[in-house]
Parts: sequence; C-alpha cells; structure tokens
Amino acid sequence: MVDLELIKQISQSSPTKIILLVMDGLGGLPHPATGKTELETASTPNLDKLAGEGVCGLSDPVGAGITPGSGPGHLALFGYDPVNFSIGRGVFETIGIDFDLQPGDVAARGNFSTMDKAGLITDRRAGRISTEKNTELCRLLDGMTIEGVSVFVRPVKEHRFITVFRGDGLAADVTDSDPEQSGVSPKTIAALKPEAVKMADIANRFVARAKTILAGRVPANMVIMRGFSKRPHLPGMNEIYKLKPAAIADYPMYRGLARLVGMQILETGATIKDEFKTLTRNYNDFDFFFLHVKETDAAGEDGDFDRKVKIIEEVDKALPELTARHPDVIVVTGDHSTPALLKGHSWHPVPLLLNSRWCRPDRVTKFSESACITGGLGRFPATQIMPLAMANALKLAKFGA
Repeated sequence: MVDLELIKQISQSSPTKIILLVMDGLGGLPHPATGKTELETASTPNLDKLAGEGVCGLSDPVGAGITPGSGPGHLALFGYDPVNFSIGRGVFETIGIDFDLQPGDVAARGNFSTMDKAGLITDRRAGRISTEKNTELCRLLDGMTIEGVSVFVRPVKEHRFITVFRGDGLAADVTDSDPEQSGVSPKTIAALKPEAVKMADIANRFVARAKTILAGRVPANMVIMRGFSKRPHLPGMNEIYKLKPAAIADYPMYRGLARLVGMQILETGATIKDEFKTLTRNYNDFDFFFLHVKETDAAGEDGDFDRKVKIIEEVDKALPELTARHPDVIVVTGDHSTPALLKGHSWHPVPLLLNSRWCRPDRVTKFSESACITGGLGRFPATQIMPLAMANALKLAKFGA
C-alpha cells in the first residue's frame, strides 16, 4: 500500500483540478421486489456518461467486512489510513460548528433520543426534531459544572448536538452510551484506560442529569453519547499533496473533518443545487474540491429506499453544473454503504467512478454496484483513491530513477 510519506515525496503542484463528489452512504442492497439497489434503480444519465468515459471499481473504506463510521470513511477517501488516524466523531462535529476546542478538552457527539418508561431507547433520533427545538434543549443542558469540569452543550443540526468537557486530568479513552439500535437501554460509559476513569464518571453524571432535566419532553427525553475524542494533529493536504483544497459541505461534521485535514471551508446553501453552484463560484480559486451530499445517507438510515433513489437522481440532474467546468479529474463515490434495507451503515464495498482524459476506460457503461464489480479498477482500499486521482491529474512525479 502506498503511504502518505511516499506521496508527499512525489506530489507536485500543477494547474489541473480534481473534484471528489461524495454521496454519503451511496452503496446499497437490492430491493426484494426488483433485485436492484437504490443506485441501480435511479435514472442517472449523467453519471452513466461519466462512467462510460472513465474507469470504475469498488472500494473498501477500512477493510473487507468492516463497517465504517463516517469519520473513518472520509479519512480513507482523503488518503489517511483510518486505522492509524483514529479520531472520535465528537471532534469532527465540534470543529465543524466552529467551537473553540482547546488542548485538553474532550468532545463528544450526542443525539437527543426517545426513551420509554421501561428505560429502552425507542428512537435514537427523537423523530429528527427540528434544529430550533434542539437549540432550546441545548440551552437547558449547557453550563453544568461536574467535579470542577465545565460542560458545554451546543446544537449541531436536527437531533444532533456536541458536548465539550473542559477541566484537568481528562482522557478521551471511554466507551459510548449510544447502543446504536432501538429496543435496548443506553450503555454505561466505561473507561478503556485507568486514566480515563474520571472522564467516564463525569460523562455518566452528565447523562444522568440530562435525563432528569429532559424528563417529560417527549420525543427528546434522553441523550445518547458517542465519539469521545480530543483534537488531533494531522498532516494537511497541502503538505502531503501540494494542493489548494476546498470543501463544500452543508453538514457540520464534514466541514470539521475537512478543516482538520487543511481544507478551506466554503460557505454554501443547504440544497444539492446550492452546493454545485458554490463549486462554480469558487472554481478558479482552488485545485481540489470535496463536494459532500449528506441526504443519501440520511435516507438510507431512515430505511427510505425511494427517497434515496430520488436524491441520487437529484445529484445526477445537478451534475452538468460540474461537468461544464471540464475538470481534469472527477471522482464520484461514497464514504461507505448505507442500504435502506439495513437502515444503517454496512460493510459492503462502495461503487466508484474516476473520469479523466488520461484514464484507461473500461467497459462499464452504467454507474452501479453490479457494473462496478466488473470495472477496471477492481476492488481496492479507499485510501488509494487520492493517489489515483493525483496521478490522473498529472500531479505525481515518477518514483525512482
């Protein structure tokens, strides 16, 4: 496997441009009634044209059989080994909303959720409450002090929020309380290392206080926590790839992740059409664009097959806004699979197309899971997508004499 040090040695600046279009949770499973996945069901003439002119394959974000979270999935897309650069989701969300995360702080991502009288989680997302309701509830929880540790609670979007613990002697090596399924009780947060016992105790006390404060506020009468982490140091994409990279993402987590690897965050509207327009406005100022579409993943997690199909079709209709710029390399893929049939992330490899005037086209004529299985790229680690994109943009020098 090619590592970042080697890429750093042979990468070079050039005027060519790369666009990485990520439809979050793109991969799916066949619908029992049709035998087709969401991507195979959707009408995608523009994506199919790109696939027909390019080369396709399937990628594994972490490894065969491993179900990745969104953080590891995206880190792999940017060329960072997600096993070596393991970062909790709390940091991504917190940086994504521009919270001033300080050294020593521990950040966690939270969901407002619904708990029944038996203490079982019946809805991990509290019916996807509005961001306005979320903001109101965060005000109720914000400002606690537990054993001298200050607790900050801020809204992210819909049911999601972040919690930052600030105080002495805090370690982030604790487990989650989020059971990641309904019909069971929240988990007790436990220390993974002796030095994290204090953090686990404070986090559990925060959850207990939140439960008391939220009692009776159905559907958001409980909190579940995951992704406890501290801010890491990552080598930037400019340092590794000699790129001037920009990110177009509406959802805070992905802005935070992009900022951690050195991308400039571009202000954009909330719709898919808005995001593509943002790319057009800023096209001359950067040579790498990460364009993120969240809605495919949300539809998959909700088990809404038809909605996921419609979102893929919406992306396809917006694609001419991108192709009209004639970028040197276009990569279209996802960070992981989120089949509507499973209502969650899965281990299935992710379809990928790479379109470039310098690629070696295969015989794939439709962008889909079943077609990509036969593609010229085969099945390979997602960490190799960036070296392929760089090579096809003529941004990698020869290795060796």
